[in-house]
Amino acid sequence: MKQVTDYFGCLVFNDKVMKSKLSSDVYKKLKKTINDGKELDISVANSVALAMKDWAIENGATHYTHWFQPMTGTTAEKHDSFISPDSEGGIIMEFKGKELIKGEPDASSFPSGGLRATCEARGYTAWDPTSYAFIRDKCLCIPTAFCSYDGQALDKKTPLLRSMQALNIQALRILKLFGLDNVTSIKTTVGPEQEYFLVDKDVYDKRKDLIYTGRTLFGAMPPKGQELDDHYFGSIKPRVQEFMNDLNAELWKLGILAKTEHNEVAPAQHELAPIFTTTNIAADHNQITMDVMQKIAKKHNLVCLLHEKPFKGVNGSGKHNNWSISTNTGINLLEPGDTPAENAQFLLFLVSVIKAVDEYQDLLRISVASAGNDFRLGANEAPPAIISIFLGSDLQAVIDSIETGEPLKANGKTFLKIGADVLPPLPQDTTDRNRTSPFAFTGNKFEFRAVGSSESISCSNIMLNTAVAEELKQFADRLEKASDFNTELHNLIKETIIHHKRIIFNGNGYDDKWIEEAKHRGLLNLKSTPEALPYYLDDKNVKLFTSHKVYSTDEINARYEIAQEHYSKVVNIEALTCLNMLNKDYLPAISAYTKELSNSIIIKKNVGLDTSYESESLTKINTGLNEAYKVKLVLEDKINVAKEIEDYATRSMYYKEEVLPLMEKARSIIDAIEPVMDRKAWPVPTYGDLLYKVR
Repeated sequence: MKQVTDYFGCLVFNDKVMKSKLSSDVYKKLKKTINDGKELDISVANSVALAMKDWAIENGATHYTHWFQPMTGTTAEKHDSFISPDSEGGIIMEFKGKELIKGEPDASSFPSGGLRATCEARGYTAWDPTSYAFIRDKCLCIPTAFCSYDGQALDKKTPLLRSMQALNIQALRILKLFGLDNVTSIKTTVGPEQEYFLVDKDVYDKRKDLIYTGRTLFGAMPPKGQELDDHYFGSIKPRVQEFMNDLNAELWKLGILAKTEHNEVAPAQHELAPIFTTTNIAADHNQITMDVMQKIAKKHNLVCLLHEKPFKGVNGSGKHNNWSISTNTGINLLEPGDTPAENAQFLLFLVSVIKAVDEYQDLLRISVASAGNDFRLGANEAPPAIISIFLGSDLQAVIDSIETGEPLKANGKTFLKIGADVLPPLPQDTTDRNRTSPFAFTGNKFEFRAVGSSESISCSNIMLNTAVAEELKQFADRLEKASDFNTELHNLIKETIIHHKRIIFNGNGYDDKWIEEAKHRGLLNLKSTPEALPYYLDDKNVKLFTSHKVYSTDEINARYEIAQEHYSKVVNIEALTCLNMLNKDYLPAISAYTKELSNSIIIKKNVGLDTSYESESLTKINTGLNEAYKVKLVLEDKINVAKEIEDYATRSMYYKEEVLPLMEKARSIIDAIEPVMDRKAWPVPTYGDLLYKVR
């Protein structure tokens, strides 16, 4: 029986494979490109392409693709075979350096947000050598960036790499001030925990709402939900365990560090957590993970639901983005140290994050804004839409001490100020966990808990990397001019805490009092995607992205437009599905059942029997039937009105304020009828079928 160590990464063209397949000179030049961003010579590219092709064929591949991440939030690929004709009517297997470095897929049908006209089809994919190529389904997948003919980013990878570069530049400036000249590169790292639901495919196939929208638009709660807390970390059901085993094996072959698996809070909900890695690789791996999850599920006659709120009344699914900053020398810059100098360095990076989250809370909210996540945020262990930071009691005490100048007493010692020689040693785990905080410090990293389960983690990390890069730039500009570094460092940290402490909240994010407190502090409470998106175009945000060359102004406008349009399209699909189910499923089935009850009443009355049950049930069901019909008619009109609205922002707000409430009203009526109806007469599988059938 093969051990995991025998096959881990066997489908990845990783460093070990490169060393064995490339000459020493080519390998060194390729590593120079990977580590230092040096341009790859075509002769080196040809050698790498040949080795990559031979390795892929040895492992059963027949095709290659430039695997990229357009602004759909998913991935894209166009497969080309390795075959080329020879002079004798046969074929040779060929793959050249130019095909490795650059591809040219048709870009016309991907979202561009006005960056290009529909008739302008040309787009380019460019190899990202920092993310290893891999094999899936007999195809060599080459991670690439995706841009337009004019070089504008049409994907999520390109701006993510730009944001990492921006943070690297500014963080290096800071570390040089601390004398760390041996550090030559700094990268952010991420470990994205992935939550998901598993439902039986036979049941799923009978629910149009799940098929078309990924969430249930109707459904009354079963007698048992998650109130007993017995599913969380409970024994994993055999069928689910078999899925997890196959999932792990596939991910491990692809070099993905799948580490933790367990049942989540809601029935049928589960989680997979990987070991952290460099952010752009983590983003690639998470996209692969979501795809593999869905394909492996089908092999077990299951369906993997990645929607943020597939079931009303139980936990939704998130993707906790565990973010930190590390040097090429192995230092985690967000890990509290044991020496004074390390603590000063840690505190400076800590307050840079605090300042970034405070000043750019709108961007962090936008980064997790979607029609699906709007249903999730604010309850059932999902953080509220108000962005705040949780530090915990230990770090809060340090922050308070710095602000007030009062001595900090810990472990029997007294500490006075932030000089280079009087800082308190901080334990690695300086916080408890706050499940209601959107942005919590958890020992040596920040956990951004607001990310939705179906979303790419690239957006959140683009925002976070760029915002922190800006604060580090401001810090470096000031400290580089200081005549007394320690004094200026002390003053800088203290001033930052005083000016940005409003973003720190260590309490219960679900408490209604927090909403009022946050408003008093001047924090934003952007409850929905249409409310959040306009902040994308604020002058300060445009300046942030353009000054660090993460986005151009056109690229920002494009992403704003795409997000607005995507929200409207999602809600429109949901509304049409709602109408379809009312017209084709619920109203006919309920009407037929009222006829059955009416006939029963007539027959029983003719023989003198009591008809209380039938009469009361009939009245309730028929009343709901007519109410649902009236709502349906209004909903049809509202959808037609929405389609005629040309302005993106106005249209998305109309869907939010006019269409979604009608859908919810229709749901509440139908859900109230469901418990009264005969089970055999109900037209679709219930929540009980969906949440409890998998054993």
